[in-house]
Amino acid sequence: MSSDAEKLRLAQNLLQELGLRWSDVASPRAVPTISGYLPRVVAAATPAQRDKYATYWNRAELLHGDWRLDELRTSDILALQQESTGSALRRSNNRHGRHAGEGCIRAMRFLYRLAVADGLISSGANPANRAPLPRRLPNLRRALTTGELAEIYDAAYNGGNDVVLDALLLRLHVETACRRGGALALSMNDLDETLCSLRLREKGGTVRMQPISRTLCSALLTHARCRGAVSPTDQLLRYANHSPLTSRRYDHLWSRVRTALPWAAKLGVSTHWLRHTTLTWVERNYGYGIARAYAGHTDTKGCSTLTYIKGVPSEVATALSALTGEPHPLAR
Repeated sequence: MSSDAEKLRLAQNLLQELGLRWSDVASPRAVPTISGYLPRVVAAATPAQRDKYATYWNRAELLHGDWRLDELRTSDILALQQESTGSALRRSNNRHGRHAGEGCIRAMRFLYRLAVADGLISSGANPANRAPLPRRLPNLRRALTTGELAEIYDAAYNGGNDVVLDALLLRLHVETACRRGGALALSMNDLDETLCSLRLREKGGTVRMQPISRTLCSALLTHARCRGAVSPTDQLLRYANHSPLTSRRYDHLWSRVRTALPWAAKLGVSTHWLRHTTLTWVERNYGYGIARAYAGHTDTKGCSTLTYIKGVPSEVATALSALTGEPHPLAR
């Protein structure tokens, strides 16, 4: 009896190491095909993940849709990565498709993590885990100089079919260092006139109150009311025809700027460069902790000191006040 019990214990330990249950061995599940499993993957992904990975999942379905999940090998995923890298769009700041290659591997890792969690394959049989991610190259973005920023303003203010909107967008991003998604997510309810601040909802589900100048606060409120925003949930930023702003406005704005400024086209300057510019200025003048708070960074990667050097709203407001030259009710 003791020998049988020992064998049973060893078998259970082996199944546990393989990520299997006894029921999987007694009556194993049918492994679905890539096409059959993808709807579950898409349903489980966040909206951001769908936008980011949809292209790679579609390509995997096109090439291997009728394959079972356990038929794909690491070499197949690497071949898929090479195809994604080769077909990536070539831009002025092109990095030979490295980001597309990384996105492909991450998309397949997400798919196979779910398959393992659903008990369709064992963790040891996951082919995506053995496909290495390409090493990331240093980021080319940097803070813009005062002269470069002035040239961008001039290019944005000369031409275009809605200069007032473009000017407001530039001021918003320079003051708050917010991301494009954060600006597009703003509603009337996110604007606090009393404390001159915006509630920003950005990637990773982060929410923060960001101080803004009274000039920007007034301009945003006037803009929204004049362009049809009525209820608290109405989008704050809007086109002249009163419809809510979309990301296409940013594409239009930076296309005009790059056409007017060859150096901006060569570098691939975008909204995110404004974020780099403001946060670099804050860090140089007020320190790393306050720059992190200004940016809305909440990650704790790095040394344990990051736990303690958090900037507080009054310090962020003080930095903003110095940046804009306007007093702020929260500033020290």
